[in-house]
Amino acid sequence: MTRDERTEAAGANEWQDTWSQLQVGLQQKQNELAEFERRSTEFRYLLPSMVTGLLATPEYVAASLSRFPGDHREAIAKKLERQAVLRDTSKRFTFILTEQAVRWPYLPSPAMAVQLERLAAASLLPSVRLGVIPLSGHMPVAPLNTFTVYDDQIATVESSTGVMVFRDRRDVAAYLNEFDGYEEYALFGEKARERLASWGRQFLS
Repeated sequence: MTRDERTEAAGANEWQDTWSQLQVGLQQKQNELAEFERRSTEFRYLLPSMVTGLLATPEYVAASLSRFPGDHREAIAKKLERQAVLRDTSKRFTFILTEQAVRWPYLPSPAMAVQLERLAAASLLPSVRLGVIPLSGHMPVAPLNTFTVYDDQIATVESSTGVMVFRDRRDVAAYLNEFDGYEEYALFGEKARERLASWGRQFLS
């Protein structure tokens, strides 16, 4: 790769810091994500630490934004509105959640049980393939960040202070390859729902 090609590839990537997003309003970020979802057909989500907004209950969504100052009612409403895309049968979603992401007590126990029911219900949608990775057995890899891949064009990687948007095809390919690796360890279908039900019962015990 030439120097010009390296410069062009680096320029295709974008860092979006949390502070700038707060200045323009969190609902603007929701609009941007909705546009990604409108333009894309296949989505892959690796969720090692918490549930994504597309799968979250209203209580979980509100809790996820509570660490930011200000009134987030518009952002919460937009986030919940975006969930309608899961019913678009022209699109395909694969979500992989670790046991930690599913069971982290982000809400009081009864509300967490409802959140797990929400995950199980979402897994039955025709456009959704939802897997969970239990914290048992041997797994020789460990996810460092939450990331999403839109088709094979864009990968977004989240940190506590912002989001990195990758458009360089090498970066996107690397995240696709990483996702494929985690997919091998995930439980899907009825096995995933059985595990979710078991974890949900523990929140109510």
